[in-house]
Amino acid sequence: MAEGKLKEYRKKRSFEKTPEPKGGRAAKGKKPIFVIQKHDARSLHYDFRLEAGGVLKSWAVPKGPSTDPQEKRLAVATEDHPLDYAGFEGVIPEGEYGAGTVIVWDKGTYRSLKEKDGKIVPVQDSVRDGHVMVWLYGRKLEGGYSLIRTGKGEDARWLLVKMKDEQADARRDPVGTEPQSVLSGKTIKELAGGGGAEKD
Repeated sequence: MAEGKLKEYRKKRSFEKTPEPKGGRAAKGKKPIFVIQKHDARSLHYDFRLEAGGVLKSWAVPKGPSTDPQEKRLAVATEDHPLDYAGFEGVIPEGEYGAGTVIVWDKGTYRSLKEKDGKIVPVQDSVRDGHVMVWLYGRKLEGGYSLIRTGKGEDARWLLVKMKDEQADARRDPVGTEPQSVLSGKTIKELAGGGGAEKD
């Protein structure tokens, strides 16, 4: 099932040239994972990914996530990524899709907060319906976050918003003050000369 979802991902990449994983790893833990990768491509952005349906559902967030509930961050849906991608850090070569440096800015598990008729709604269903609500258990980010789709068809965009809970903090700026990878401890600049690697 996940193999079919990765068709677009694989079509865009030449795996003999890029260190990115081709995919194929099954889910490991009982709890679904999330990862936020800082990606210095044509423009610096943050890739927000949630494990759902055997793949990582993905959004590019230009300004990165916020801990301020008043901040609505644009999130552009991108192709599904393989679960292996959650451990990817490295340099995607020039000329390849997404060329640039990638670090794992944050990583952890999450749970869906969306309920219907007293039951938790799977995140893949929430994505289809255009309203995702999750609680993150990350090393940098914790608490509730919503992804809300606005518009339809090609005009559809998503917004990433921090929920109002005990983890909300309008004074904190994690994107500006916490640039290091949670895996390697390196910044984008520090990793840029080091090639690619895959880590768990």
